[in-house]
Amino acid sequence: MDYSYKKLKDQLLSDTIPFNDRDSHEQSIRHRSLRRRRSEPSISNDVEPNNNLRNPNRLSHSNLYDQADDLIDTVLEVPTKCVEQAREVGKRVVQYVVDHSHLPHWLVDNEFLISGHRPPMPSFKECFASIFRLHTETVNIWTHLLGTLFFIIIAIYFSLRPSDEVHIEQKLIFGAFFLGAIICLLCSTLYHTLYCHSPEISKFFSKLDYCGIALLIIGSIIPLLYYQFYCEFGTKVAYLTFIGLLGTGCIVITMWDKFSSSQYRVYRALLFVTFAVFGFIPTCHYMIRFGIEHAFTAGAIQYLLIVASLYLIGACLYAARIPERLAPGLFDIWVNQKKKIHSFADL
Repeated sequence: MDYSYKKLKDQLLSDTIPFNDRDSHEQSIRHRSLRRRRSEPSISNDVEPNNNLRNPNRLSHSNLYDQADDLIDTVLEVPTKCVEQAREVGKRVVQYVVDHSHLPHWLVDNEFLISGHRPPMPSFKECFASIFRLHTETVNIWTHLLGTLFFIIIAIYFSLRPSDEVHIEQKLIFGAFFLGAIICLLCSTLYHTLYCHSPEISKFFSKLDYCGIALLIIGSIIPLLYYQFYCEFGTKVAYLTFIGLLGTGCIVITMWDKFSSSQYRVYRALLFVTFAVFGFIPTCHYMIRFGIEHAFTAGAIQYLLIVASLYLIGACLYAARIPERLAPGLFDIWVNQKKKIHSFADL
């Protein structure tokens, strides 16, 4: 028992049950200890005299002391348990984080993130449990996870609209976009959750992560081609085939093991930027054929340019590792650019 706890308990007992003198207090304590020992099995057959029967006043006094002692123990246990539970919750929130220098080579991706990293966790259960702890991937996990749930809800709502309001063909076209967004966000969520499991699992989900980006770009271009060349079936099919082949090639490249390593960060960004730029070829064709003014009024090209600009800015920030490069250690938990390219790609 802690000294301060015992001192507080003795003070409460003395305030609750005043003793006439120190001897009376000590006798009550000895009596309480003796009474508790008698409840245990004894190896002796001698029967000790029952002093309580001789002194009824001492029996009531001892019982009162025991009741007060038990009550104080119960009351003092409440804040102690609360403190222990708070410490346990704190340990679960920030448990197992290490500095960048303690990471194995296969977990080293961004040297500007100094602390708050998860060490290798060769257990899927531990990796998924880390979703509720604070580390360098917490924000990345939750932003992509909530985005996944959001697009799932929107997709279900859109698909359940009556056919007289939304034609089945439109549901399929926008379903491709929703499917690409959901796969991209889900793969990214799994990657950020499981990349610390092992080198093999990290590489596998890293490939899925980049494949998800390629599928998102393909799904984003399909509705654009559908409406830009609504009355030109041949042109629409030709561009869809062209974008599909580019996307397939991008996915094949992402399956290359070396592509997921940190030294290919810039090349990863350039690959997806190039793929997205090729998506402007149909738009340029549309502008040349119908004119710039028509493209910005009926075609709403300005919104496409805004989204493309955000995507390009996100890719540049990801490749340059900004803002953590400007202040290493300051953005370890928030606003770090570790795979934050998806925040702009998800648009």
